Amino acid sequence: MMKYDEESFLKEILSISSVNGADSERNAAVFIKDFLQECGVQAGLQEIDGRRANVVAVLNGRTEEKVIWNGHLDTVPYGKLSEWDTDPAVPVKKNGCYYARGASDMKGGLAAMAWTLGFMKMKNRIPKQTILFCGTCDEEKGGTGAKVLLESGALDHASFLMIGEPTGLRPGVAQKGCLWLKLRVHGRTSHGAYPEEGINAVHYGIRIFEDLRERIEKGRHKILGTSTAQISGIRGGIAPNMTPDEAELTFDIRMIPGLTGEKVLAFADEIIGRYKEQTKDALRTEVYVENERAAIEIAENSSWVKRLDRELERRELPYEHMGINYFTDASVLIRQLPELPVLLFGPGNPEMAHKPNEYLELKKYLEYIRILLQLF
Repeated sequence: MMKYDEESFLKEILSISSVNGADSERNAAVFIKDFLQECGVQAGLQEIDGRRANVVAVLNGRTEEKVIWNGHLDTVPYGKLSEWDTDPAVPVKKNGCYYARGASDMKGGLAAMAWTLGFMKMKNRIPKQTILFCGTCDEEKGGTGAKVLLESGALDHASFLMIGEPTGLRPGVAQKGCLWLKLRVHGRTSHGAYPEEGINAVHYGIRIFEDLRERIEKGRHKILGTSTAQISGIRGGIAPNMTPDEAELTFDIRMIPGLTGEKVLAFADEIIGRYKEQTKDALRTEVYVENERAAIEIAENSSWVKRLDRELERRELPYEHMGINYFTDASVLIRQLPELPVLLFGPGNPEMAHKPNEYLELKKYLEYIRILLQLF
């Protein structure tokens, strides 16, 4: 007999605080590992440090084909506690929903995957494909867990990757990539009354960004819309009456499929080159990549997408395809496996991610488990 039913297992995972940078994400990994081992599933930890670890488990199927189930263990911080109606560290059930940090993003999907794997083993339900379940740490920041998982070779020869990110039970077929750039600009100072004698580093930094944004936002994806770019940080200036000769800007760029970090950097080089010519090479710049995540898209005629569409239709659930604008561990996990089909599909509400009063509808969580059992 299983120690937890679907709901009590969800509640236990939500009770384990795993705020990235504040709590031990390893505690959540250990809880899931212990549960799966008690169910008879082969499971273990990939240790990273005293506060972080991945949990990896395998359920052998009738064939050697390997599919991956992935979810992340960590959550973002609670934010202002005054904006919560309940304690975000303690799951509270009301009106058919569980309220807690991580309920939608994405402990609902994580718990459902882990519980389903244990249930299948306990009931001797052998899947067609071998299922590799991977609970990864540090997704909300650096993707350390996904990098360690990839380097371990665990994903080698996999045929499919499903990530339980919050999609509200809709098929997530596309995901924007992300590029964080830091631009340092070196100009020349002058008296504020004679700006023409200086080279204003702040002005040129903003001009470079605006030109780059115009290039980036060309092109459109039928689900994700356009790529976007914004200045997310800026520093510069000496005194109100002096032309700033140094500036540092950070850019947050979200890329649709087809636009890559390499292309964006090429755009930046071309734009910067023009401004250097205008200033007779007096303007100097450095560009640093702070973070890069590739855009992801699965073919809508993929057999996995079609199977999910049919299952959702059979259950009279919406199956309109959707995309997400934020990055996930998928953009790390496919770095060495660019042809691996990736489907985003989970029970959480994507509109509640990172917000106060985050919640998960219990009905969708239970429906998600039934869909997993049917698909696999």
